[in-house]
Amino acid sequence: MSAAGASSSPRPAPPVIAGLLLAAGGGRRLGGRPKALLPYRGRPLVENAVRVLREAGLGPLHVVIGASAAEVRERADLTGCVVVDNPDWAEGMGSSLRVGLASLAGTGAGAALVSLVDQPGIGAAAVARVREAYRSPASLAAASYDGERGHPVLFGADRWADIAATATGDKGARVHLARHAGELTLVECGDIAAAFDIDTPPDLARLV
Repeated sequence: MSAAGASSSPRPAPPVIAGLLLAAGGGRRLGGRPKALLPYRGRPLVENAVRVLREAGLGPLHVVIGASAAEVRERADLTGCVVVDNPDWAEGMGSSLRVGLASLAGTGAGAALVSLVDQPGIGAAAVARVREAYRSPASLAAASYDGERGHPVLFGADRWADIAATATGDKGARVHLARHAGELTLVECGDIAAAFDIDTPPDLARLV
């Protein structure tokens, strides 16, 4: 049979990497201003974070909200996202991570790439670079900045149950990351992103 007539095996489908945005924080050190609704380039900050995940090729996109949840739903355009309420948002990031991972059950995603709403200096290029570290449902990867681990973080689906079981308070996934440090792939992103947080009033000057 000629090469032209030979049958070729179909290419495997690309892995489904979900984007999980944690946007529930109440901005305690910002005087109780919900971080999702901080103004950024004329729109709520959460919209920028969603756009970054979308431009990085992630999907489905799940957004965990908490503080002023009704107002976030009303004011922010989250079209195309699964918006998940975390009624226990005040307990810390761990509760939002648990709620977010639970919402991804049944989506068929091989991994979740977790990002934070208050890091506008991390754009699609850095997120996509971390996304490319996916190898299997056991993958564990994180952006690093001058060698220091930061966000976003990629968790293969095989890890979700353990992460949910150990994510308490503001620890997030730190317990799981510490236990499996030898399996973590660090993806240097300091050349294309700035990993600052919007936590205090002086930080608001970065929202330009």
